[in-house]
Amino acid sequence: MKIFKNVIVASALLLAFTSCKDKAEPEVKTVDVEVSSKEVSKTLDPNATYAKVEFGIDGMTCAMGCAKTIEKKMAKMDGVKSAKVDFDKRLAMVEYDEAKVTPKSLEEAVAKVGDVYKVKDMKVVGSFDGEAKTCAETCKDKKGCANKTEAEKKACKEACKKECSKKEEKKAE
Repeated sequence: MKIFKNVIVASALLLAFTSCKDKAEPEVKTVDVEVSSKEVSKTLDPNATYAKVEFGIDGMTCAMGCAKTIEKKMAKMDGVKSAKVDFDKRLAMVEYDEAKVTPKSLEEAVAKVGDVYKVKDMKVVGSFDGEAKTCAETCKDKKGCANKTEAEKKACKEACKKECSKKEEKKAE
């Protein structure tokens, strides 16, 4: 009887070891993929005039599903150099080629992602929040010089340069 038990235990162990080999090799498949022209990384025109806009987005409920989806949609647009959506601030920052993209097309791109997303307070900026502006950029952004005659614009620029010089002198002291 003892031999019979040993034989059954030995055969059960042998069966377990031989049948439980889970060393199946993964099947490797090679697939040829065609790349369409839309998937090729976009090249940016070095001679283009780029503008920066900031705008709020209402309707976002999460960082990954909402903000990242909107960010990716805008970043894929032809002419967009960079797109960043900050979920915490509910703010989008986009740099784009003025010849290919308009603020209206950016607003439409956000609306296409979902009906719940609404663009608000879109404004053209010289630099995004967190980017340091040079004095020249600050003067260039001033709205007071924009709607003037050429002579007035020149005078405005000169006044700005003087102001920048004063700021730099104070920093040096």
